[in-house]
Amino acid sequence: MNSFSNNGVDIAYLDEGEGEPIILVHGFASTKEVNWVNPAWVSTLTRAGRRVIALDNRGHGASAKLYEPAAYHSAVMTEDARALLDHLQLPRADVMGYSMGARISAFLALAHPARVRSVVLGGLGSRLVDGVGLPESIAEALEAPSLADVHDAQGRTFRAFADQTKSDRRALAACIRGSRQTLSQQDCARLTMPVLVAVGTKDDVAGSAQELAALLPNGHALDIPGRDHMLAVGDRVFKQGVLDFLARRP
Repeated sequence: MNSFSNNGVDIAYLDEGEGEPIILVHGFASTKEVNWVNPAWVSTLTRAGRRVIALDNRGHGASAKLYEPAAYHSAVMTEDARALLDHLQLPRADVMGYSMGARISAFLALAHPARVRSVVLGGLGSRLVDGVGLPESIAEALEAPSLADVHDAQGRTFRAFADQTKSDRRALAACIRGSRQTLSQQDCARLTMPVLVAVGTKDDVAGSAQELAALLPNGHALDIPGRDHMLAVGDRVFKQGVLDFLARRP
């Protein structure tokens, strides 16, 4: 397991393949394996000639677990991704995130535009600007004594997922409370690199891909047909759309 420390917080990551680098940032309650390895993103991208680097966000997977919501502010989590670029001595990379990872990727592109060649925002559309998608009530579901005590449907989904992945539920509760920042329309106008916004047509969490793409100077929308927030992750249309986007971006 590869890891490094950013201001005392240990961050685990994988680094596979050769070629132009792409950083992958997973979604809330997921891990680099669940979000990127198991759905064949890593193998797809390495076969396409890319060097694939995927981190476990703080509070997730094999990375350090923290219990204060402030430790999970989007700007703070962004600096873990930036520090990974520094650790690997990569001046610049493409970046792809899903859901919360897409939010982190957008914040990274805004804070360090010279380091980000292009961005793929998966599972996050207009809610980057006009809301945060997942409700904070998920934290209460994660803190409930058991799954049987959770009656909210979305809360049950994430509680069951966290139990299945044997996640630190207290760290995840702090994360969802602390990482609820948005970008303004003016912030979006500053993201001048190519950006692909990919959202499932049945995703009721992400918001509109087209609305967000319209706010970006070089934004492109991709519909993932018939997929909701969970099932869009490994979809073939999503994968092919990303490969096409990476092939044509400057």
